[in-house]
Amino acid sequence: MSQILNELYATILDRKSNPRAGSYTASLFAAGSDEIVKKVGEEAIEVIIAAKAQPDQRVVEEAADLLYHLLVLLAMRDVTLAQVEAELERRHR
Repeated sequence: MSQILNELYATILDRKSNPRAGSYTASLFAAGSDEIVKKVGEEAIEVIIAAKAQPDQRVVEEAADLLYHLLVLLAMRDVTLAQVEAELERRHR
């Protein structure tokens, strides 16, 4: 997977294990699974809205937000990027 996704996921895991004051990621973990799942849903809806009526740059921005929150959800569940990548490879073949 992309180097930046791996780096971002590593940072998210670090914030999960070592919460830092002022960290948005740490605040998501502190808020719990309901808040994390809610954020993934909100960001997915924002991607859809952007795709229907907004410029490509807005779609890019919302997609980045969705990927970030999805990585937080994966980290919350202790699902690795390698697991997701393996599933994508399995489906591709």
